Amino acid sequence: MYLLDTNHCSFILEGESAVVERLRQRATLTVSTSVIVAGELYFMAQNSQQQMANQLKIQVFLQRLDVLPITPAISSVYGGFKAELLQCYGSRERSRRRTTKLQEIGISENDLWIASTGLCHSLTVVSADRDFERMQQVRAFELESWI
Repeated sequence: MYLLDTNHCSFILEGESAVVERLRQRATLTVSTSVIVAGELYFMAQNSQQQMANQLKIQVFLQRLDVLPITPAISSVYGGFKAELLQCYGSRERSRRRTTKLQEIGISENDLWIASTGLCHSLTVVSADRDFERMQQVRAFELESWI
């Protein structure tokens, strides 16, 4: 069971053959994404030259996946995981650590939500983003890249 990150969804939408083939090989397995990824995809479409066409393409693509919402269970994982990441990579000074932003330590808030979704549902996160590798050093979860 897989959870696609934005970059892999983009590769599929663009017809990147290696990623599309990997997806086809897993056709019998559950492939999902996060509502966070859906939002990022729609944002990219909104900023593209072909807004309407890209939004329709994304809508059709997302209908073929399970789009997982943020739930209270995922929020709980997120909160604990964020605290652990800041403890590991943030300032040693507790008062400064409380005000540290994830981006300051090289981790995207959205990617933390995606990783938390993967952890909560025991899914393999599929991404080429390096911040997932940094997160794995704090909390173990399955991660693959199909590129």
